[in-house]
Amino acid sequence: MPVIVHKVLAYITHRDRLLVFSHPYAPEAGIQVPGGTVREGEQPALAVVREAAEETGLNCLRMHAFLGQFDQYVPEHDELWRRHLYHLVCEGQPPSRWRHQEAEPADGSPGPITFEFFWVRLPDEVPALAPGHDRMLPELLALLSHHAQRSAEAD
Repeated sequence: MPVIVHKVLAYITHRDRLLVFSHPYAPEAGIQVPGGTVREGEQPALAVVREAAEETGLNCLRMHAFLGQFDQYVPEHDELWRRHLYHLVCEGQPPSRWRHQEAEPADGSPGPITFEFFWVRLPDEVPALAPGHDRMLPELLALLSHHAQRSAEAD
């Protein structure tokens, strides 16, 4: 029986763009969205904000919505990753592309790990993402569409 490990993923948006990143020194990891492991006793909603800030270096992130969860079996670790996905909004003026180092990776690998972040327009510019990272994109797009519709009605 695999061990259940709680993980979080953050769909961080700024206007009509989604934040993604690559590993410049490990391209085989693919394009990803920020996320990580929930610590013992930590609530997933707090973990996603912590992980997003640690990985991106951004301090202008605001929680917007919980999008859902799903289980993903990871055979190389014999673990069942219970992924909790959230939408965070980047308030402020982030750079269009930057590198940031995560000093203490949650997976226990030696740090720091360098990430290269960049924004892609939703939905057309979103590249193929690492396994599981695209699972809740339809929910994100529906949420953003609903929010845009309500904003238009209020005007």
